[in-house]
Formats: sequence, structure tokens, C-alpha cells
Amino acid sequence: MQKSDFIIEVNHVSKQFEDGKFALDDVSLQIKKGEFVTILGPSGCGKTTLLRCIAGFQVATEGDILLNGEDVTTMPPHLRDVNTVFQKYALFPHLNVFDNVAFGLKLKKIDKKVIEKKVKQALKTVGMTDYEYRDVDSLSGGQQQRVAIARAIINEPEVLLLDEPLAALDLKMRKDMQMELRAMHKKLGITFIYVTHDQEEALTLSDRVVVMREGKIQQIGTPTDVYNEPQNCFVADFIGESNILDATMVKDKVVNFCEHDFECVDKGFGEDTEVDVVVRPEDIYIGERRLGEEAKGKDSPWQLHGEVQSCIFKGVHYEMTVMIDEGYELMIQDYHAFDPGTKVGLLVKPEDIQVMKKEHLCNTFEGEVLEDNRVKFLDEEWDIPERVAERFEVGEEVEVEVDFNRVNLQDDEEDGILCGEVYFILYKGDHYHLTVRTDDGDDIYVDTNDVWDDGDRVGIRIAPSYIRLYKKEVKGRPEGL
Repeated sequence: MQKSDFIIEVNHVSKQFEDGKFALDDVSLQIKKGEFVTILGPSGCGKTTLLRCIAGFQVATEGDILLNGEDVTTMPPHLRDVNTVFQKYALFPHLNVFDNVAFGLKLKKIDKKVIEKKVKQALKTVGMTDYEYRDVDSLSGGQQQRVAIARAIINEPEVLLLDEPLAALDLKMRKDMQMELRAMHKKLGITFIYVTHDQEEALTLSDRVVVMREGKIQQIGTPTDVYNEPQNCFVADFIGESNILDATMVKDKVVNFCEHDFECVDKGFGEDTEVDVVVRPEDIYIGERRLGEEAKGKDSPWQLHGEVQSCIFKGVHYEMTVMIDEGYELMIQDYHAFDPGTKVGLLVKPEDIQVMKKEHLCNTFEGEVLEDNRVKFLDEEWDIPERVAERFEVGEEVEVEVDFNRVNLQDDEEDGILCGEVYFILYKGDHYHLTVRTDDGDDIYVDTNDVWDDGDRVGIRIAPSYIRLYKKEVKGRPEGL
């Protein structure tokens, strides 16, 4: 059998639990020998489940996992050439440091002199020399974490799996350990697969970052690529601070947002196409407007004009919000402070504008026309205008469309036709774009000026005149306007 170019291959892996929910949904990932790969995402995205499937603590429902070209999908953990460092370290409190680190070798009945040599070498690697006979309970969190890593690397695994190992440490200790982990990876030369929800940690440590959401991989790339060229709004919003705005691709290398045409480097989106743009706060140039620069035009050095609303010192830079004249709020980070009330001009260079294809242009559902001017979709019956209903046969299957800004959310769940929960919020400069998940698991996208929080329970209503119907076989002229 030809040896694979990858030390780890995850091929179309899904993991479904007894409640029917998928923790992993058709995940594929290839990792080269010696790479430092970080799996990044919010709580519940499936990153730890993926790590546990690679380690062998959980078995994939579908797909296969290869280690050095060998199928290990159902192989028990102790037979895989991988070791895992857990978030809570899992040290034995009744054993001292030496015995904790030596535990795996003693199980293999390795010679005592060999064990002693290997333990000392492992402790030296993690900076814990002379701690052999200390009780683990007397150690700090950072020291315990080093012991856990020493215990993992002493078996000389080809792959080291780390499940949020720094989560229990304070900020300074966490940053110190990040640098030590990176140095340790280079020294050992083995493959690290690291799980975290901390974006800065992922960008600092990794050769490549795997961004996950709801059991699916959203993007794989170098830290620079993932930060500077996010592939969708979730990645742009989750990693770092972003200005994410609705935009129109006018033509190749020209995009319109904030009611202004900007030169950009993107092409291939077509003409007059709805898109999203991302502009990082540190990529917006800001300066105080001088007398005579009030009107944009050939004589103005600025593309946008506005007024500073707030200015907060963040240690390295100042973070400001600016309300531009067109009514959009932008976040800007700069080494110079501009006090609230200051009239400013803004400039964005073409290479600092990232254009992304919109994932959804409107809400789209499968529906069925009913009697009495009603249509069924999302397992509920909705009123539609008679002039719309009469164009379709009762029982006819249709496609239903509803614009984001035509979905009405209610504080009281009982006031809605449907009930759901807000679980993803994007600020788009002049409005919020929400994802609301219904109790049946369907997603509805909502544009609103109202302020909602993640986890808010809401009722959902849609006025009859805002429901558009299309014949299912061929989309034609909207029938619900």
C-alpha cells in the first residue's frame, strides 16, 4: 500500500448522537506530518467531537479516519499512535510528578532505567526539571499543564491532540504557555492538533486553522488567509473584529457600500450583484477633517465623512466608532485618538476590502398551497392574498420567498405563528442581521433595527403581502408582491 502524504486523513466523517443531532456533518480534513493545526469554533460546533474521533474515544457514524494511510476509524485509543492532553489535565492526584509522567511506560513494563531517563528528558522538554517528586496538587495550573504534556510526549506519539489545554489558566499564564507550546512543537517535530475557541490563540499558534460551525468546516487556511480573506460572514465575525456590510458588486474591481463606489481587487462576482464586504477596523485610515473638506469630491482626500461617536483605549490602539454621513456606523482602530464629536474623514485602500458571496439573498422555503388563501411552510399555515392564491392549484407545491426585513419578531412567543431562538447576530453597519432557529430546527434570517441578544426567545410573524410564491418547477415572476 502506498504511504499517504498525510499523517491524518478525515474523510466525510459524520457523528450522530442518540438524540438524532449531528455533532459532525460530512467533515473532511487532511493534516501533514509535523503540522500545527488548530480546530477553532464556538461551543457546540463539533471541534472536540472531531478530536475525540481522531483519538478513538468516539466512533464516527459515517466516514473513515486514516493514520499514516491505515484505517483507524474503529480502532481503540490505546492502539493508535496518538496521545491526548485534556482541558482538565487528568493527572492522578495520588501520584507525584515522576509517577504521573512515567505511568504509560510502566504499563508497558519498560525497564526502570529507561523510564527514569525518558521521564527526565520529557520534564526537561517542558521546563519542569527538578520537579520529579513534587505532589501534583502543589503545582500551579501552568505547571500541571506541563506535566500533562510531558506524560503525553513521553510515549513519542506521532500525533499530539490537545483539547483546550490552556482554558483553565489566567491570561498572562495562557500567553506564556502559547509561546512555550509553539517552541515545544518545533523542538519535538511531531504533529499537533489543537482545539480551542480562542481566536487569538489559534492565530498565534497554528500553521493552519480549521474554522468550524455546527458540525461543519467553514474554512481551512493559514492564520493570515483566514483573517484577511474570510470565506463567509461567520468566519469574518468570529475571528477578530470586523465591519461587515451589505454591498453591491458594480463590476470587476468596483464595489459599492455605504452608498459609495470603492475600488477593490476582487473580480468574478458579476455586475450589479448583491455581496457582503469585510473591512477590518485597523484597515480604515482616519484623519480629522480640515475646513473646506466638508464635501466629498475630487478635492477631498477622503472617501467617507463622519463624526466620532466613541473612543476607547485598548492598550495598544484606540477603538473608535464613527457615524458616517450616510448613516452607517463603522468601527476603526488607530494608534491616534479622536475624541467624540470630532469631524473625521475615512479612507479604505482597494486591497483592504474583502468581497464575499452572499450565502442567502432571502428566506427560501418549500411550501404547499392550501384552501382558503393559505400556504403551508415551516410546518405552519400562513395567510396569503387572494390574488396570489388564485394563480395556483390547491395542493400545488411551491417555493416560498420572504425578504429578511419582512420577518417580524415578537417579544412574546405566543404572539407569533412560530417560535424560535436568536442564535447568531451580525451587525451590518445600519441594522442587525439575525439567524433565528425555530423549535423545529429551521433557520429564518431577519434584518432588523431592534436589539436582540443571543438566546432570546421570540415569536415569528410574516404579513400575508410579504410572502412570495413561485411555481416549483420553474422560478418566474414573483406572485406575492
